[in-house]
Amino acid sequence: MEKTDATFSQGKKTNGSDDINLDDYINMKVATMPPTWEDPAAALANARHEFGEHGGVNMSIEASATFTVMEPETMRRMFAGELGADRDFFIYSRHFNPTVLNLGRKMAALEGTEAAYCTASGMSAISSVLLQLCRSGGHIVASRSLYGGTHALLANFLPRACNITTTFVDLSDLEAVKEAIVEGTTKLLYFEAVSNPTLAVANVPELSRIAHDKGAVVVVDNTFTPMVLSPARLGADVVIHSISKFVSGGADIIAGAVCGPASLINSMMNLHEGTLMLLGPTMNAKVAFELSERIPHLSLRMKEHCNRAMVYATRMKKLGLKVIYPGLEDHPDHLLLKSMANKEYGYGGLLCLDMETEERANKLMDILQNVTQFGLMAVSLGYHETLMSCSGSSTSSEMSAEARELAGISAGLVRMSIGYSGTLEQRWGQFEKALLKMKDY
Repeated sequence: MEKTDATFSQGKKTNGSDDINLDDYINMKVATMPPTWEDPAAALANARHEFGEHGGVNMSIEASATFTVMEPETMRRMFAGELGADRDFFIYSRHFNPTVLNLGRKMAALEGTEAAYCTASGMSAISSVLLQLCRSGGHIVASRSLYGGTHALLANFLPRACNITTTFVDLSDLEAVKEAIVEGTTKLLYFEAVSNPTLAVANVPELSRIAHDKGAVVVVDNTFTPMVLSPARLGADVVIHSISKFVSGGADIIAGAVCGPASLINSMMNLHEGTLMLLGPTMNAKVAFELSERIPHLSLRMKEHCNRAMVYATRMKKLGLKVIYPGLEDHPDHLLLKSMANKEYGYGGLLCLDMETEERANKLMDILQNVTQFGLMAVSLGYHETLMSCSGSSTSSEMSAEARELAGISAGLVRMSIGYSGTLEQRWGQFEKALLKMKDY
């Protein structure tokens, strides 16, 4: 399936540009009907392949900060927005770079969107989208269960710095979501496809319908479930990623992506008003090259992450542990996720163990890392080793105690990003040994 590349037009109004007025965009009911399902791996295989400068099977890295033109008139036309990246005209790598553009095409293919722009971090992707879609005095409705950094951005930074307010709601209560969205005032609905860290699953089609009926844009963070879920195909308008996680897979790169309509990406690249252009969340071309080489085997990695998470969650439950994993039939959102998930990719690579108290959570993680070598105490996710953290005192610590309670984050909640290093049985044996040692505490 051919993907449409964004024009990344650079002027306010240009000949042939598909830039649109921001207010018009917000009032559009985009993505009212999800397109036909397509395996994300197949979509990636059909994406445009860039060869190296001398015919190499891998593309060349365009490390230049600035780009030359052959005629003076060309530069004037680029700054006027008459020529853009879609026609291989580049100005400056803060604006756009050919290597980064190629990664954006891959991310757009992965998520089934018209275009994508890759940024220096996941938070820069989130903040750029929110500031583009919501002006001073605007209103956002968001899930009360979000990554701590995102929650802090919405609850603390945006009201103080930008006069943008947010109402946090329980996404499982669709009536509450409907009531919170004020037509004409609420500019967007923001949530995570699978929440961090509680692993609650969002009803993307129904939430998108509710938001679109009231003229709000739907922005979904899909960091936890690349390949597993395709929010844009389920009705969402914009899909955000922290590429640092599963897409990278190496715990060695910080990066983000905004995937959505070409018209939105173009407006974010506008020289005069675009957040991607003016805030400068620039991805380095060498980072883009590294990530482009990892995306082709993302599907294989995700299947193994998800397979092991499912096996471990099932076994943990049989041992009587309080395990949270949407692949388990007793998870309240199991059937919902099953109805939305892409075939053969499972239910995600993260699970949670509720150890009830922070002391017991820390003791378990200490034994798992320092005694049995099951995994590593570290934040982030998507690494080939299992990563463990006590969310309430780490990645959700920006939230108040009250906000954590409302989000369902207990003091002893251990979030595990299940890795695939070693054999499955080898790692499970290490986990069982840790449980035996826990009986002494």
